[in-house]
Amino acid sequence: MKSKGVAYLLWFFLGVGGIHRMYCGKWISGFIWLFTFGLFGIGWIVDIFLTSSMVDYANCIYKSKYNQQSPNNISIQINNAPHAQPSTHAIDEKGA
Repeated sequence: MKSKGVAYLLWFFLGVGGIHRMYCGKWISGFIWLFTFGLFGIGWIVDIFLTSSMVDYANCIYKSKYNQQSPNNISIQINNAPHAQPSTHAIDEKGA
C-alpha cells in the first residue's frame, strides 16, 4: 500500500525528477518528468493536485491484485439469467 505522505514528500523534494510518479507506479510519465525536469516545472506544480489521486489509484490496483481468494478457497458463480434456456442436449457415455 502506498502512502500519501510519502508520495507528497517525494513530490516536494524529488518531484522534478518524477520520483513520486514512479512511486505510484506511473513509470513512463515518471521518466518523462525525469528527462524534462517535471515538464519544465509546470508538471511539478500541477502534480500537487494529482498526487493524491495517483496514490488512490495505485492502492486500488494493489487491492484488486492481491485481495483475491486463495487457491484452496475457490468458489464458482453460475449466471442464472432469466432469458437463458436450460440445455436439453444429452451426452452419452462416450461423450459424443
